Amino acid sequence: MGSLVLHLPLRIAFLSTIFSLLTYQVHPVSLSNLSHPQLESLCKSTPFPSRCFDTLKLSVSINLPNILDLAKQTLQNALSEATKTTNLVMGLRQYGLVERERGTIQDCQELHQRTLDFLQSSLKIGNPKPENLNKIRTLLSAALTNKNTCFEGLDSASGSIKPTLMSKLNSMYELVSNSLSMYSNPSKSQGRQGRRLLEDSGRRKSGFPARFSRKRGFPAWLTGKDRRILQSSPGDGYDSGDILIVAKDGSGNYSSIMEAVNAMPNNRLDRFVIFVKEGVYEENVEIASNKQNLVMMGDGIDVTVITGSRSVGDGWTTFRSATVAVMGDGFLARDITFENTAGPEKHQAAALRVNADISAFFQCSFRGYQDSLYVHSLRQFYRECDIYGTIDFIFGNAAVVFQGCSIILRKPMEGQFNAITAQSRDIPDESTGMSIQNCTIEPDSDLASNPGSTKNYLGRPWRVYSRTVYLESYIDRLIDPAGWTKWSGDEGLDTLYYGEYSNYGPGSGTDNRVSWLGFHKMDYSDASNFTVSEFIDGDNWLVSTSFPYDDGI
Repeated sequence: MGSLVLHLPLRIAFLSTIFSLLTYQVHPVSLSNLSHPQLESLCKSTPFPSRCFDTLKLSVSINLPNILDLAKQTLQNALSEATKTTNLVMGLRQYGLVERERGTIQDCQELHQRTLDFLQSSLKIGNPKPENLNKIRTLLSAALTNKNTCFEGLDSASGSIKPTLMSKLNSMYELVSNSLSMYSNPSKSQGRQGRRLLEDSGRRKSGFPARFSRKRGFPAWLTGKDRRILQSSPGDGYDSGDILIVAKDGSGNYSSIMEAVNAMPNNRLDRFVIFVKEGVYEENVEIASNKQNLVMMGDGIDVTVITGSRSVGDGWTTFRSATVAVMGDGFLARDITFENTAGPEKHQAAALRVNADISAFFQCSFRGYQDSLYVHSLRQFYRECDIYGTIDFIFGNAAVVFQGCSIILRKPMEGQFNAITAQSRDIPDESTGMSIQNCTIEPDSDLASNPGSTKNYLGRPWRVYSRTVYLESYIDRLIDPAGWTKWSGDEGLDTLYYGEYSNYGPGSGTDNRVSWLGFHKMDYSDASNFTVSEFIDGDNWLVSTSFPYDDGI
């Protein structure tokens, strides 16, 4: 423990105190007599030890009682620094920042405001119950993702303000990283910690899963009207007073989706439904963070289509390229196709971007090439969806589960390879990753007609703690026997977590998979950490959606 000098019994007692607090004890033991050498030792476990010590040495002097209070104090300091940086971020054009990609400044401003919201929300969470601490981890993980996304855009920007901006943001996010480390479980294994192990519920090949049929009740806040709408089929003749209807032929309330979103009341506590009738809607739709609890329903997959063509090739940031961008928490969509038609030659071009918490998609389709589906951050769920693409076409840093989906690889440009996933977990404390369960991995017709023309992989590590697992899924022969591929040299190969469990099909064999330290042939216990219940707290929110889901293996 570095500079900590204690006799063995005292050292054991001290370590026991630290462990019990970080593993979510409801009655924390007092650390009011924690000395500076002890604090220095504690800070060594955080990503930025010197910053941790400099920030908290005064807090120890004023006798903050426990580690969770120290974590909260660190978070308060992060919020203070973020608030001081706001004017700088909001005035980037005034200060002479020059953007080469459209949306760079808007991305950073929007993401900074979201980070402020996340820090404020985290500070308001009181009782240190496991579900509350998991919520804080979710918000702080998303805040760190916001930083990386902003910096990716700033890579292509220039101006004298850029170094100052990046220095101030880095300083603030060091505190966010340290706070997240303190709120996290110190054992740092790959799945959720300290929670029940699920019993095997068996594979369900079709129909609604056992969990959905057992728990058909709805939470008290969901009105009877909302329940009827969510359980209905599209086009059942909803009363226009219940929802807004979008129709290209003028028969609804609006002819464009964005008009209906703008008309939706802000900050809803209950569901608000927009029904998008059959048609192809050529527009870019942005659902702001104050458009919460929106349910968007179509006439059917491939019948209601929202399409756009923004791309990095045409000067947009990847973040801003999305045809539909969702930031409003509690977003649900069903029976809709989201599409980006930019094509492989335009490089990154997202059909959908989601940085909204507790969002879910049922029987939707996502069509693009490179970077089709941007699962940016927070908790997400996809059920019985079709996902098309080429390079890194499911990417981002959300905590996300895909169930019963068809993942369909298309033909890229000549000389390119396909990688299904590019997960961007940056530090081991982030509660993020991709879980792909009971899905089908297969080629589209253009790729199937040219077997052997393209190398195809399950994923590659966008960042060094990348985390992706495939569970009980069908994997076609098109997947390379190595399974996974590198991003840049050997970066992340020892620190990532890639796993496979009980998959089947001609491409599922693991005998010739990569030999990286971070690759795992998982057992049942490992796989259970990546289920809906364990990985995205699905039992606490998915039942309210009326969407089917499996809660176990």
